Amino acid sequence: MNSLVIVLFLSGMVAMIMLRTLHKDIARYNQMDSVEDAQEEFGWKLVHGDVFRPPRKGMLLSVFLGSGTQIFIMTFVTLFFACLGFLSPANRGALMTCAVVLWVLLGTPAGYVAARLYKSFGGEKWKTNVLLTAFLCPGVVFADFFVMNLILWGEGSSAAMPFGTLVAILALWFCISVPLTFIGAYFGFKKAGIEHPVRTNQIPRQIPEQSFYTKPFPGIVMGGILPFGCIFIQLFFILNSIWSHQMYYMFGFLFLVFIILVITCSEATILLCYFHLCAEDYHWQWRSFLTSGFTAVYFLVYAIHYFFSKLQITGLASTILYFGYTMIMALIFFLFTGTIGFFACFWFVTKIYSVVKVD
Repeated sequence: MNSLVIVLFLSGMVAMIMLRTLHKDIARYNQMDSVEDAQEEFGWKLVHGDVFRPPRKGMLLSVFLGSGTQIFIMTFVTLFFACLGFLSPANRGALMTCAVVLWVLLGTPAGYVAARLYKSFGGEKWKTNVLLTAFLCPGVVFADFFVMNLILWGEGSSAAMPFGTLVAILALWFCISVPLTFIGAYFGFKKAGIEHPVRTNQIPRQIPEQSFYTKPFPGIVMGGILPFGCIFIQLFFILNSIWSHQMYYMFGFLFLVFIILVITCSEATILLCYFHLCAEDYHWQWRSFLTSGFTAVYFLVYAIHYFFSKLQITGLASTILYFGYTMIMALIFFLFTGTIGFFACFWFVTKIYSVVKVD
């Protein structure tokens, strides 16, 4: 409860600062009458002709956002069902089964989001985009999982997944998830690209010299601290339930933390995005994704600390298994939080530039 109160207080402060500062900025910009006034102004209005310029590596970003959307909906629905009591903690496989089935069935939103954003970024290699959305992130996770399973087979462990189950998972992926992704991508490419409130200039604007705090890396590192602060207590209990054979019952509390994580990721990323736009740096797309996605790096560091401080694992195979499964969780968490940050900033940037009069 202490953690929740702190996070809610910080979120309220961030929201209040943003609303008051932005309200003053927008009122000031809209009151300017002459061109001379406009030329004297500085900050985020100056980059209106570049703020919707397509990002570098737009293909990869759109694929990550498609997979992140799939993971976000899957996590939300799974936790919601767990809150209602449909997934009993006593049945340890129920939660994972529900998550996998939902992930398979949510291929359509992944394909749609990736295709629509890729088209908005001006991309034309739609076949590559669809194939990467269907195979890149799931392929990395499956390859990691398959290697972990090979180690369990080699050790003769009863935890190893039978060959038939692996084939069944592959069948679900290739026969259901991939076709659904293709269907989503088809509808995404059929629709027109996202309409932006301001036109993009043909010649990119020169970005001025940035101070240390407005450079990309310090902002990305700072952006992940606040979201991680609201989940690390829950993370301890979740890691205990996975590695120390303890039951996890607090799904209602976990769902509340999930909602607060979404709010905190959004607000921290929007705040940093606003500072960068005021510094006339309009490369916000990748930065917004990486700022909230950096929470996964803190998650990884905490998992390493947990391994050395709480667990007594000595065998090489067990150590490889721990870090192999942790890497899967970190990748999923990276896509999940990064997607929240990007869409929060996308909404914010669209909103502020649509209410400002642009000459």
